[in-house]
Amino acid sequence: MKIWWGYGSEHSMNLVMIGKFASDGDAEATKELIDKLAAGVQKDVDAGHIEVGEPARRFSSAMLDLLRSLNVHDLSPADLEQLVYDTKVVARGDSVVIRTDESDVQAFLKIFVSRGARIDVFSAHDYPGEEEKLTEDGVPRRG
Repeated sequence: MKIWWGYGSEHSMNLVMIGKFASDGDAEATKELIDKLAAGVQKDVDAGHIEVGEPARRFSSAMLDLLRSLNVHDLSPADLEQLVYDTKVVARGDSVVIRTDESDVQAFLKIFVSRGARIDVFSAHDYPGEEEKLTEDGVPRRG
């Protein structure tokens, strides 16, 4: 008889991603873009065009129309489901702060890069709470 001993743990990333933009307006526009894309992806999930956990291979017609209207050319069909994962997206001054337990953050990274952001990624274990402000450089203040 063989006995296998294993080790298990939670594998969530518990990340904070900060995109620092040239202006407050750029940050707010990026947050609004993320919100519109997430709403569009949720519609595709509800309609059965996207199944979370199964990377999409094609954009739906509605998604293609949305991407064109928002002038988004950087995302692949497989990136879309990341936009409906449990994330918290907050615009704060010239920065957009994303908190997530997911390891797939490529969609957000692509959006930030295409919008000219400087990007920092931190473990949420080392990042201060939401009520605390960022320094002028977009770096979390340490207590």
